[in-house]
Amino acid sequence: MRVRFCTKGNLILIIIDDVEESIEWKTVQKKKQHKVKAKLRITKAAVKIQAWWRGTLVRRTLLHAALRAWIIQSWWRMTLSRVLEKKRQAALIAYATRERAVIKLQSLVRMWRVHWRYCQVLNAIYVIQGHWQCHNCQTCALLRGHCVVTATHLQFHIEIINS
Repeated sequence: MRVRFCTKGNLILIIIDDVEESIEWKTVQKKKQHKVKAKLRITKAAVKIQAWWRGTLVRRTLLHAALRAWIIQSWWRMTLSRVLEKKRQAALIAYATRERAVIKLQSLVRMWRVHWRYCQVLNAIYVIQGHWQCHNCQTCALLRGHCVVTATHLQFHIEIINS
């Protein structure tokens, strides 16, 4: 036990302390403070761990969402390219079909024109032969023919050579 005297002006204060009790009280207070600080440290650590874990979950969720979006975008681009390729192929087939039809038509028209000219020449030859056979010629004449065929014309020359 301890006795202290404090004077403050006219007032005298006598403090009687029990040293052991006060040491014990201080020890208990320090333990309480230590427990509070330890609990506060544990709480702060738990909050940090929880914040880290929540951030990890959010990042993982965002990563999964980004990967899913990337997969959908890749699929969509592939689908669009397939559709575009089908359109290109259909256009190419239509163009090739039209070209073949035009070429076939042009070929038929050219064939018809050449055939028509050939028939005209043949008819002319028949007329000439008919007149020649009807004509009683005492001199034996020799016929020499020459034919020139071009892309647009058919020329036929007949020469009568008297011997």
